[in-house]
Amino acid sequence: MGWNQWGGMMKRILQYVALGVVGVAIVGGVYWWWQRAGQPDEGERSATVKRGTMLVAVSASGGIEPRARVALPFDISGRVADVAVEVGDHVEAGDVLAQLDDEQLALQVEQARAAVLAAEAQLIQAQAGPRAEEIAAAEANLRALEAQVSAATANLDQLRGGASAAQIAAAEAQVAAAELEHRVTLIAHDRTLAETEDEDRIRQARYNLYVAEKRVESAQAQLDELLAGADVDAVRAAQFNVATAAAQRDAAQAQLDLLLAGATADQVDDLKAQVAQAQAGLKLAELAQEQTVLRAPFAGVVAAVNVKVGELASAALPAITLLDPSSFRANVLVDEVDVGRLELGQVVEVTLDALPGARLTGHVANVAPAATFQEGVVYYDVAIHLSPSSVPLRTDMTANVTIIVEELTDVLMIPTWIVRVDRETGQTFINQRVGGEIVRTDVELGVRYEGTAQVLSGLSEGDVGIWVETPGAFGF
Repeated sequence: MGWNQWGGMMKRILQYVALGVVGVAIVGGVYWWWQRAGQPDEGERSATVKRGTMLVAVSASGGIEPRARVALPFDISGRVADVAVEVGDHVEAGDVLAQLDDEQLALQVEQARAAVLAAEAQLIQAQAGPRAEEIAAAEANLRALEAQVSAATANLDQLRGGASAAQIAAAEAQVAAAELEHRVTLIAHDRTLAETEDEDRIRQARYNLYVAEKRVESAQAQLDELLAGADVDAVRAAQFNVATAAAQRDAAQAQLDLLLAGATADQVDDLKAQVAQAQAGLKLAELAQEQTVLRAPFAGVVAAVNVKVGELASAALPAITLLDPSSFRANVLVDEVDVGRLELGQVVEVTLDALPGARLTGHVANVAPAATFQEGVVYYDVAIHLSPSSVPLRTDMTANVTIIVEELTDVLMIPTWIVRVDRETGQTFINQRVGGEIVRTDVELGVRYEGTAQVLSGLSEGDVGIWVETPGAFGF
């Protein structure tokens, strides 16, 4: 046998051997598969249907900030006189943070306070009625004026009929009486100026002194005329003096009558209105002065100071920023798909990137009515009020929130990884091992959240499902 024939025969033998090995392998594999078909795979994944409570939540992220943070401007513009705080200072509600120059406004307050005191004094005097010394002064003034009328009349009569010794004696007595009245009035005038600052009383005292001086002048003039004789012009002048004296007497009588009658109800009401007006002016002046002071509206920490002593501060710009470190909130953006499930008061769980071990709680405090757009996606601002804790929170820390929107109790649950979906029908099902065989069991699912699905029908508590790669189906 030649080498070529030997080689060809060996080649065919090797081919037969190879085919035999493959055949044995196939038969062995079929036998192994048949043997294993009724046995669970040692690496097979399974899950048991359980009954319990299922939480459904919406997740979002955002930033931490104090619930109370305000940029405080002055109520008015002005030059800064004092800055009482620095960044980081703790303040109480009502503490002075800064102050503007208030020198001019302080003067206005003092003027308004003086106006109140004057108005109140006038009201008190009117309500108390006339004092005895005022009545006595008015009566004395009236008597003096009546004497002046008599003297003027006598002087006129003398000019018309010639002067007698008796007339001259009477004129001299009138001069003496006028001079005595003048001295008494002068003493009363000086006492009034020393004892009171009441403008009405001072004005009356000066008027009384003026009248007394005029009486002396008039009495002396009458005496001089009697001694010198009279003419037509003198008679005319005497007539004028009589008329003037009579008018002054009548005015004095009217003044005395008013004084004795006291203030009327209308006059008292007018004085009360003047007091109220003066008090309102004082309040306005005090309010204007208070507007120069910037106070803390709540207890907190100074976050920023934007003014310095000596510079002009504008009422339109914040001078000091204050925050409350005792209460924080998380501001997050929630997708429009989930925002409809939110309600005020829902419980929220919060974690922080900066403090991985920290766990906070809170509640939904506000959901914005208007949307926010970011890269074409619609979001809504949601404010989460955080519950008090010892966690050292800082402004602008990243917060990851989980808003519990629903709590399902006593429900059947399975993990979603075990659920399959029929590509053609969309039916959800799981695989179960029944009597050594893999059996498909259709199920109806409800709420699904974070890898867990609610079982509405198709399974019972304790049922076990297995994960098997199924042609024509896909998983969640």
